[in-house]
Amino acid sequence: MVSAMPAAEGHSAEGQPAEGTAAEPGQDVLRVLQRVIFPVDDLDVVPLYVETNLERGAAELAAEVLAEARSDTSFSVPVANAAVGEIQTSVRFGPDVPPLPFEDAGPRRSALISAGRRVSFGTYFNAFPASYWRRWTSLQHVTLRIRLAGESTVILYRSTARGFSYPIETISIPSDEVTSVERTLPLVPFIDGGWYWFDIIGGPHGTTLVEADWLGIAPDKPAGRVSLGITTFNQPDFMLEQLRALGEATDVHPLIDRIYVVDQGNDRVTRKPGFADATKNLGDRVRVLEQGNIGGSGGFARAMDETEQAGESTYVLVMDDDVKLEPEGILRAATFADLARRPTIVGGHMFSLVDRSLLHAFAESIAPYKWWWGRAPNTRSRHDFGRRNLRNTPWLHRRADADYNGWWMCLIPVHVVREIGLALPAFIKWDDAEYGVRAQAHNYPTVSLPGVAAWQVPWDDKDDARDWQAYYHLRNRLVSALLHSKERHGGSLLTESMERQLQALLSMQYSTVELRLMAIEDVLSGPGHLHREIATKLPELRKVRAEYADGMLATDLEDFPKPRRRAPDMLKTETTPTNRLNLGAKTAAGVLHHLRPVRAGALKRPQLELPFQDAAWWVLARMDSALVSTAEGGNVAWYRRDPRLFRSLGWRSFVLHRRLRRRWAALSAEYRAAAPDFTSPERWRQTFRESAEQSGS
Repeated sequence: MVSAMPAAEGHSAEGQPAEGTAAEPGQDVLRVLQRVIFPVDDLDVVPLYVETNLERGAAELAAEVLAEARSDTSFSVPVANAAVGEIQTSVRFGPDVPPLPFEDAGPRRSALISAGRRVSFGTYFNAFPASYWRRWTSLQHVTLRIRLAGESTVILYRSTARGFSYPIETISIPSDEVTSVERTLPLVPFIDGGWYWFDIIGGPHGTTLVEADWLGIAPDKPAGRVSLGITTFNQPDFMLEQLRALGEATDVHPLIDRIYVVDQGNDRVTRKPGFADATKNLGDRVRVLEQGNIGGSGGFARAMDETEQAGESTYVLVMDDDVKLEPEGILRAATFADLARRPTIVGGHMFSLVDRSLLHAFAESIAPYKWWWGRAPNTRSRHDFGRRNLRNTPWLHRRADADYNGWWMCLIPVHVVREIGLALPAFIKWDDAEYGVRAQAHNYPTVSLPGVAAWQVPWDDKDDARDWQAYYHLRNRLVSALLHSKERHGGSLLTESMERQLQALLSMQYSTVELRLMAIEDVLSGPGHLHREIATKLPELRKVRAEYADGMLATDLEDFPKPRRRAPDMLKTETTPTNRLNLGAKTAAGVLHHLRPVRAGALKRPQLELPFQDAAWWVLARMDSALVSTAEGGNVAWYRRDPRLFRSLGWRSFVLHRRLRRRWAALSAEYRAAAPDFTSPERWRQTFRESAEQSGS
């Protein structure tokens, strides 16, 4: 055991300048990089902040190790320390912490640790992601500063890129007086991955953690300031709750210049009775900008432009209206951007709003040949910290490099906006991905930073690949590929698009096929349509979709005739294709079936009722009609097979994909030449004015 000594006034235990002390001009200072915090009132998220069950996920990890070991004798993964589980854990924080008999750091900073109990701060929000600071900033060391009251033991840990973790120092606190502990730790060994964290074991009379911070030596200059840009569309309750939360996060207020609420709906947030109360703590920071519905990209572009024109802020932080924010993430993202080697986009991860301990999106990338988004290499989606903690999740210890970050929460330097322009006029979908790729081409990286996050309803519960949004999925994917793909004809993009068309045809989703064809036709028309139709395309898409049976939605199954068969009977005979031969056989059988006449009875009564998750194309390919629910579970449609539509839409799909392939090189040159104009503030301001005039704002 090593006894901790109180730090000398004005210096850390290692003789470094303490945070907040006066410095000579040009001298570096010790700056807070990340504060240890606790949740406010939501027990579902406790495992994200403090770990009271160090064995959480150990059995699952051990099973993975065993499975790997059976197939590869050279494989090794860290296993949990069994001794850890022998120490019971208990901690009280937030409202459960009574007023302390000394200077209090605040309700989100302090905790009471019961006698003999052990708690770990090796958690998503409180462990220090050393590898990200090592890779993207010039910091060589990080300093951990802890203030404690009461006898206790502090154990410092580090992990490696492979997920091995081990203690690096055990510190004994022999006194009940308030004691400061500081340790400066190297960042050099963290090129590929790894974290730092600490555990505390309460003394015989219990221990109070007053506060803890991770700090670094940084240039003595003012911190960058932030303007928030929030796009909202008929979500006033979400919007008011978000403003109220920001108002209560007083620690963040000194950093915020403006909060731009770009309201594009007809249920205006300013007309809500609770607006004045929600914004009362924010003073004059809130500015509501009302305009017509020109999509998320129109709202985010407006916030970018307003921030740049105001000339106050270093960064604009764009975010959705339907998220719950961890305000501490604003401080962390801005600090990281301040200390980055070059102007850097700093994004937050997405947790599920309906399953609060579930990490839905960690880091995202674009597959160059397919030109499709997805999780970054060596990462996983839908990781549940309530089931498995950081210590027992090896893949989280490897640094993940992102191509872009979703705009549910993403901090963008104004310098980058000024140089590369505003958002792609995409309405929705791909605007965030395209912007990250565009920034990357200008040598401005995107870092999805652990400890910066927001909660949002995940897209697993949305039906946006089948409904009117199918148009934007394909149109914007094609446009971004034309702008940035280095592959001939966009790689496999067009082949995959044609495959998706065939799957939709076999699924009787004729409206989806039609909307995707409209997307290709618009892309072929040239880049002029992007701004010209941004405010008018959505009503047209809704009208077209409503003309097809699969687009005619009802809210009650009783609105339709009773199906003839139960889904389990059908699903027993239909299995997922497992190889190319099986896939080809099911496709061929489906095509032949869809060319035959429809059985008359199937048009009078559905053959089957299918939940969304069971409505795979190889199941629907054998049907003449079926009731299919939407992903969110609020609506249902009666799909009906139409051989005439199958042939006509299939032929158009073939012709348009072939035309797009032939014209790919010329279109790519055309879109790239026009990009500086359609992403420019001047062109966007024209769209903002037209949108406001049309909406009567």
